[in-house]
Amino acid sequence: MPRTAARKTPPARLRKERVLIEFPESLLRRADEAARELDKNRSELIRAAVEQLLEGMAAKRFEQELAAAYMANAQMSRETMDEFVHVDREGF
Repeated sequence: MPRTAARKTPPARLRKERVLIEFPESLLRRADEAARELDKNRSELIRAAVEQLLEGMAAKRFEQELAAAYMANAQMSRETMDEFVHVDREGF
């Protein structure tokens, strides 16, 4: 029985979608210059820029959530601190 090659779909992280984007001419020229400086092609540069933007957004969101958690627990932290204030005064 002859074997046929099963066509497998690559994992989502490896699949690439082709997109069409429009740039003002001056921005495209600057992007191409940056790509040359970084020894990347245009697509690699744009992917890296989008990735950096998304990571920055995620980091900012995390920092905001962390700050909110600190604020939500501020009273409990003060109470805990007050409970152990005498230990601080013992001067190990």
